[in-house]
Amino acid sequence: MKKVLVIGSTCADVIVRTPKIPVSREDVNIDSQSFALGGCAFNVANAMNYSGGNYLLFSPIGSGIFGDFVAKEISKLGLNREELLTEEPNGSCYCIVEPNGERSFLCEHGAEYWFKPEWFAKLDVGEFDAAYCCGLEIEEKQAVHILDFLERAGLQVYFAPGPRMHSISKEKMERLLALKPIFHMNRDEVCYYTSENDFEEACKEFVKTVGNDAIFTDGERGSYYWYSDGSFEYAPGEKAKVIDTIGAGDFHIGTFLACQTKGMGIKESLKEANRISAKVVSHAGATPE
Repeated sequence: MKKVLVIGSTCADVIVRTPKIPVSREDVNIDSQSFALGGCAFNVANAMNYSGGNYLLFSPIGSGIFGDFVAKEISKLGLNREELLTEEPNGSCYCIVEPNGERSFLCEHGAEYWFKPEWFAKLDVGEFDAAYCCGLEIEEKQAVHILDFLERAGLQVYFAPGPRMHSISKEKMERLLALKPIFHMNRDEVCYYTSENDFEEACKEFVKTVGNDAIFTDGERGSYYWYSDGSFEYAPGEKAKVIDTIGAGDFHIGTFLACQTKGMGIKESLKEANRISAKVVSHAGATPE
């Protein structure tokens, strides 16, 4: 694989650590809050950069306090990215982290999801073998510009639907599936989408339904690359003390893609992705260190 076009969002994560998620009318004092760069595409590109992969981050940056924060912080990292600036306000994501490390999100989508067709027209498609996007981008109305580009480009698409695949319209989902994407999903997602409680049966059923390969993660129990013919490759996971799970899935697929651009095999790429994502959950925020 030559190079991956990473399409999607970069936003400000407001990380709120709380002893519990409040119920209606309850008053809870939080433990702490902090700001960090976030967004699925940013995390994937950051993972690829960390692992020495070949990529281009294709992510708009908007205006306002969150846009200013994103522009300032991302400029410090030296990521390989296209400069996509727009006047619309940038969005943010409130990451609510519980003591066990699990996180819930409250998101305000903004300019980071508002793609313009003229941006795609400037790309040299010949530089890339693959493209990444996630369900949050395809859910938005501007996804038509992403889908139009992907249909023209003929790249291998890697798609991480996340927990909101049910919010993607039938028309967009049909267009996406016609591209034969390689899905990246965790245990909860694939079991939910297939209504199958057994993880391996859910994996088998999912690839049979979509008719293409898929990557499935199962935390410290490891991950699978499941082929459309029903065979699979497996790599064991690594145990980690979970601080929070923010960005773990993004770093997993980002590391896998980085390894692929370096010519590594599927199982070797899975193993390295498992190792890096274990490091991510061992630290606060979506970073491995």
